[in-house]
Amino acid sequence: QVQLVESGGGLVQAGGSLSLSCAASGLTFENFAMGWFRQAPGKEREFVAVTKWSGFNTYYADSVKGRFTISRDNAKNTMYLQMNSLKPEDTAVYYCAAAYTIQLSTSREAYRYWGQGTQVTVSS
Repeated sequence: QVQLVESGGGLVQAGGSLSLSCAASGLTFENFAMGWFRQAPGKEREFVAVTKWSGFNTYYADSVKGRFTISRDNAKNTMYLQMNSLKPEDTAVYYCAAAYTIQLSTSREAYRYWGQGTQVTVSS
């Protein structure tokens, strides 16, 4: 069965960096657009970033543009999120997700598979 497993979350001070990974199995990884979402306590799950199958086409939420970088390694069935200049408002559970589409989708409904999430906490 399909599994998406996030890792790399943790506690960091404001201005610091973290790198998240999402290891995928049970699917043909290069057939899927891969995205990152996040959910803060009491808030809706929101889009963060997405990459197409090739990794060359990406799209970011305005709130993270210029600070976060999404990438993927199809040979390793793994996606990454490099997060720099972190802010307290970036604190959330971060989820990776897979969408069987060629589009750069920001909609949760487009994503078929989800990981269990990894906690990112940014202290001020």
